[in-house]
Amino acid sequence: MTIELLIANRDPEAILSCEAGTRMGDAVAILAEKRIGALPVMDNGKVVGIFSERDVIYCLAKQGSGCLDRPVGEVMTSPAITVTGAEKIDQALALMTKRRIRHLPVVENGALLGFVSIGDLVKFRFDEVQQEAEEMRSYIQTA
Repeated sequence: MTIELLIANRDPEAILSCEAGTRMGDAVAILAEKRIGALPVMDNGKVVGIFSERDVIYCLAKQGSGCLDRPVGEVMTSPAITVTGAEKIDQALALMTKRRIRHLPVVENGALLGFVSIGDLVKFRFDEVQQEAEEMRSYIQTA
């Protein structure tokens, strides 16, 4: 299965994001209000980085609460590691594990098509395994 199938019913316009110039405190407020762990950071319609809870923690630990007035572009993780819709879910999971990241922008020809978390991918894969197991049980019962 591919990432494309996972995001097929999602509206790219509904993806929450921020600009590189967004004040860090404002981006933190979005993370908290929406109960999400990261935002893709955009500049002229292109993904230029990821702003995550980890970025907040590292910045606060080094500089204290004053860093909340800094622009996201100064503290984000950049460049963003991205995938295309054609990426297989297992490959995306392996990439996230190897790079120790929890979010991937899905990009095609420079346009942001989706934003997936490791939770999205694990749930999709778990549901797939559950379905395969149910099909196997059904086959065994009818054989």
